[in-house]
Amino acid sequence: MRERLPARLRRLARPRWFGLRSRIGPVSEHWGYDRGTPIDRWYIEQFLSEHRADVRGRVLEVKDDTYAHRFGSAVQVDVLDVDPANERATVVADLADATGIPDSGYDCVILTQTLQYVPRVAEAIGNVRRILAPGGTVLATMPCLSRAVVADPVLADHWRFTEASCRALFGDVFGPDVEVRVYGNATAGAGFLLGYAAEELSSRERDIVDPRFPVVVAVRAVCA
Repeated sequence: MRERLPARLRRLARPRWFGLRSRIGPVSEHWGYDRGTPIDRWYIEQFLSEHRADVRGRVLEVKDDTYAHRFGSAVQVDVLDVDPANERATVVADLADATGIPDSGYDCVILTQTLQYVPRVAEAIGNVRRILAPGGTVLATMPCLSRAVVADPVLADHWRFTEASCRALFGDVFGPDVEVRVYGNATAGAGFLLGYAAEELSSRERDIVDPRFPVVVAVRAVCA
């Protein structure tokens, strides 16, 4: 008789896509963190790894300093949050109204999965441009596909983004040479909404890019 796989190996087996009708909710209520690496974070970390040379000098990151230290070297990091309860925040400000953040103070801004919570997106991107030093870089990611955040007492989930909208929003502020790319495909998107982890997909299911079905949109823009 065939030996039954241990629970962890069963969980990390390929998703049973044809069993969708047996459930309504996702397999994970935690974006897939309890199963491995969330699919959107897999793409975000791939993007940041490709641009780790930009993570230098004085860096501003939202919420915590994890990515700045993971992808940068010998960096000085400030953590931005709108929530004063965040003990890791060194700068408490709304990015759309960041008058307290000095001009030209940062060599890099890491802005991952943040702009969907900012009602005045154009003002926020303008402030990112203002606080970057000449030659500084913003590395931003935005969701094209994601579950909605509805229970956070501080943040409201306002937007989803496309390659075209990001090119327009960042191009209006940084000029036409912004770099915009998308990550994901229909299968990866379905897996992300259902809460599967990136490790549960095959490399083909995870890594093929279909621009019709992006999960994450990423932008690299340089302050001239």
